[in-house]
Amino acid sequence: MEMETLKDLFLDELKDVYHAEGQLVKALPKMAKKADSDELKAAFQQHLEETKVHQERVEKVFGLFDEKPKTKVCKAMQGIVEEGKETMEEDMDPDVMDAALIAAAQRAEHYEIAAYGTLRTYAKLLGEDEASRILQSILDEEGATDKKLTKLAEKINVDATTPDA
Repeated sequence: MEMETLKDLFLDELKDVYHAEGQLVKALPKMAKKADSDELKAAFQQHLEETKVHQERVEKVFGLFDEKPKTKVCKAMQGIVEEGKETMEEDMDPDVMDAALIAAAQRAEHYEIAAYGTLRTYAKLLGEDEASRILQSILDEEGATDKKLTKLAEKINVDATTPDA
């Protein structure tokens, strides 16, 4: 696709984030299964449901631009997910694994926060208020998930400082 306008760039970035969300739909159940903490399992399961809703909202944004939802391989999220897979294959104390899973999840969240913030700004500049509003709602939820993971990390990381007896 040749990019000549901000709208072209916007749609290209939207395809990227749509693919990123799809990758997370596949990764989050594996992370929930690997987590030891019930709170962390629940957080991953809750975010899985939110991620599915985010996919639907991104599809709606495509529609606002009279475009069919399409993906472009998100190499950044591929790398983040691959690192997470490698982490899950390591032999770790359960609390240390939970700390590592939170770190992996927050890397994904921070990527999404950057992507949705950029897309929201582009939508505003393009005068697409509805798209901007939808993207802002996703951005708000991604930020809330990141804060929730930070709170869990404050407890879990302390638990990981000393090995189980």
